Amino acid sequence: MEQRIAGAITRFSGSMRFVYVHIVAYGFWILANLDVVPGVPKFDPSFVILAMVASVEAIFLSTFILITQNRMSAAADKRAELDLQISLLAEHEVTKIAALLSAVAERLGVETEVDEEVEELKEDVAPEAVLDEIEEHRQ
Repeated sequence: MEQRIAGAITRFSGSMRFVYVHIVAYGFWILANLDVVPGVPKFDPSFVILAMVASVEAIFLSTFILITQNRMSAAADKRAELDLQISLLAEHEVTKIAALLSAVAERLGVETEVDEEVEELKEDVAPEAVLDEIEEHRQ
């Protein structure tokens, strides 16, 4: 529930409606306190209250934006982990296909120019080693 509220506030604060609301509200506030709007008495002649309201609003908006960014970062991390798992699975399957194709070529007596490379391709990659290597490079 909290995440949805933070997301909704962030979406609204990143829209042009948000800008228009602020132009009207702050514009009225400024014009009223400059004695430009007839019939409206000055309520913040030094604009101290306006500065405080804007500061508090900025604090809350930045907090909501950080909450949304953290959520988006966590989702991106999950997608990256899934991509890595899929890549490792594909690597394993390609290794098996290379071994099978090499066995077929050997049985048929077919020699190729890449026999040495095929032997290297047939070696299975350990996912743990790949993950360890990635972690070492992160630090």
